[in-house]
Amino acid sequence: MTRIKSNLLLTAASLAVVSTAASAADLPVKKAVPIEYVRVCGAYGAGFFYIPGTDTCLRVSGRARLDVGYQPTSSRASTNGSQGDTTGYIGLARINLDARTQTGYGTLRAFIRLQFANRTSATGGLRSGTQERIGNAFGATGQDQLGRDQQFMNTDKAFVQFAGLTAGRASSFFDFYAHDFEFAGATANSDVQSTNLLAYTAKFADGFSATVSMEDPTFRRNGIYSQETIAASTPARVLVSTNALGVPTFQTVDVVQRNRVPDFVGVLRYDAAWGSAQLSAAAKELNTGNFLPAAVANGAGQPLLAPNLLGPRGRPDSEYGWAVQGGVKINAPFIAPGDTLYLQGAYGEGATVYTGYSSYTGTYSTRLSTINGAPFDQYMADASFNPITGKIQLSNSFTAVASFLHYWSPEWRSAFFGSYGELNFANGARLANAAAYGSTQGLTATSNQFIGAPGTRSFALSPVLRDNYQFVAGASLIWSPVKDLDLGVEGFYTQIGAKSGRIIDQYKNGPVTAAAVNAGAAVRTVTSEDTYQIRFRAQRDF
Repeated sequence: MTRIKSNLLLTAASLAVVSTAASAADLPVKKAVPIEYVRVCGAYGAGFFYIPGTDTCLRVSGRARLDVGYQPTSSRASTNGSQGDTTGYIGLARINLDARTQTGYGTLRAFIRLQFANRTSATGGLRSGTQERIGNAFGATGQDQLGRDQQFMNTDKAFVQFAGLTAGRASSFFDFYAHDFEFAGATANSDVQSTNLLAYTAKFADGFSATVSMEDPTFRRNGIYSQETIAASTPARVLVSTNALGVPTFQTVDVVQRNRVPDFVGVLRYDAAWGSAQLSAAAKELNTGNFLPAAVANGAGQPLLAPNLLGPRGRPDSEYGWAVQGGVKINAPFIAPGDTLYLQGAYGEGATVYTGYSSYTGTYSTRLSTINGAPFDQYMADASFNPITGKIQLSNSFTAVASFLHYWSPEWRSAFFGSYGELNFANGARLANAAAYGSTQGLTATSNQFIGAPGTRSFALSPVLRDNYQFVAGASLIWSPVKDLDLGVEGFYTQIGAKSGRIIDQYKNGPVTAAAVNAGAAVRTVTSEDTYQIRFRAQRDF
């Protein structure tokens, strides 16, 4: 009986399995979605792949970097505590996206580069005042961080290229050498790696090409100098009349420039197996705001100038600056494979950022304390406003740079570089400002930035609007033990000086006034200032 019961149970179980299988066979089967594998795109070089579902090739790349710098200083004194550092650090991240599609008109390309960095210390070049002045970075406000801790964020590149057209944020077409072989970018030469532009490039036979570019003027201005600077704007004096006794009456004009006319750049370039050569030219507008109808007050709220009782009077006439630059790049494999020599020179009027004549701590300001604990401030203005004539007067500048890259072996290489440059203010610019500001020093009476009356001792020793020069020399040694990894050290020396005469040493004397200097006060003077920096770098590209 037990055996019969077991057989019946086994038979029932078998029938249930068969029935279930039959029912399952009747159900629809959902097919697996086919996997679309990423395909290599070999049309544009290594690293490109097809974006799935498209005919666009994409390359993702980037960079990680650490810079550690040392620079000596003899000063720890400043109003915000931003002096006295001898070491500084930069941690940088870079992401590149390069998308290309082949069309009937040629390659359609979009390129994006994003950069992020943390920069610390007041040591020249590690924390960048230049990046803050153009809004690419913001500084910390803590007690020990003010002036020495900075977050840097930059849309370095974001452009489209199609059929000879380049539109977006890119390096200026004016530039050529652009610090290619340097860590700190210490030499004097044009290097605007991020600006907004619209350009067209035509390529001809035998390696020739020509480019016409319309570029954003915001990134090519060193400003119009004024002896007065307040938070809201930058006014400058302008003579209205004199009374019967010859006493002048001044009103003011706003010398902050407006974006009205784009800069125009033209380039002729030649590329060959031996290297390349480029001739660049640029034209730019220098303008002011209106004459100011209201009185201008200094930082203490005291009236600085009388109100313009004549009411709004329009604005001074614009002036137009220009610059030219020539450069050659020579490949020198006959010395060692990879060896390269750059030679470049530039001259301009009202265009110091185009010639690359910049302060040690950057640009976009007409007066900068160039070196930590500097004995005098270097003036870098594209132009000055003449308070007697009411006209903009252009400065002129020139630079020359040489840079040589040499491979000691495939893993070891060095760069040797140097530059010299000068900046000269317009004839009569210093005398005109002294005539307007010599007896009433405005905002600068006790900050060593007085100009003094013409013919006085204070005028002779003032740093204001002094023609100046800059000399740089440096070298580096880099080891690349594996592909795309650089470990290196760079050192460079910089000297800045007045082309003639002596200047009051603002560090050793402390604050002095024009009156004290004219009264015969004993003051220390200098003709130049210098510094050096050593920078270590570890960098991985991928």
